[in-house]
Amino acid sequence: MKTLFLVRHAKSSRDDPTLPDKDRPLNERGMRDASRVGEQLAKRGAKPDLILSSSARRALTTAEAVARKLDYRRKDIVVEDRLYAATPDDLLAIVHELDDKAKRVMLFGHNPELTELAHRLSGKITDMATCSVAEFAFDIRSWSNVGEQEPASATLHDPKES
Repeated sequence: MKTLFLVRHAKSSRDDPTLPDKDRPLNERGMRDASRVGEQLAKRGAKPDLILSSSARRALTTAEAVARKLDYRRKDIVVEDRLYAATPDDLLAIVHELDDKAKRVMLFGHNPELTELAHRLSGKITDMATCSVAEFAFDIRSWSNVGEQEPASATLHDPKES
């Protein structure tokens, strides 16, 4: 069994129009939502073996806030440049390359590609709000098989859930 969590970064700030897109920080709501999502995941026992994050500041900050609530060390977060400005096919290729020793993986990235990949994996997911988490459980042994069959379960978690 493999569990894949696709996590859209939390709400970012657009207060400084001179900042490059990749350097935009989270706004206040984004910081609260990221912490709340981490708490929700911790309550559900979602302990990742691996966290991969886009190199964009808003995605990495979201990953760090969630990781803190999951007792996952910040230094163990893998920053993957290919998660920034990726296509759904790029994201799937990254998943297919994952080490099969990892059973539970969290990928922190961006829209629209996260929603598009989530929808491809399960047609019932059509939109991912900021800081939402699409969780997929696959009855497979290798990450290279993700996308070849329907997941055993697919759930979309919203940061507004209590």
